Amino acid sequence: MDAVPSDAADPLKAGPVVLVTSASCTACAQAKPVVEEVSAEFGLAPLEARVEDFPELGPRHAAEIPVLVIDGVPRDFWVIDPVRFRRLLSARQG
Repeated sequence: MDAVPSDAADPLKAGPVVLVTSASCTACAQAKPVVEEVSAEFGLAPLEARVEDFPELGPRHAAEIPVLVIDGVPRDFWVIDPVRFRRLLSARQG
């Protein structure tokens, strides 16, 4: 999973799928492969925005990490459910 570029104006809008993580988050380590696998099924390349790299994300999302963001909108947090994630991406495709 690639990182959101450090110069991104809004890291949550840097790509269609962004996972907000923290280096010390064990749930984040579990969420990453789920996000990578499901995103790949839809031909998407997820990005990772670490709160250590984007301090402005901490006050908004620190208590919810990992946070799954789709098209700039936080859609899931703590545990990323692959079934729900697939449903959200399917709905996105219309």
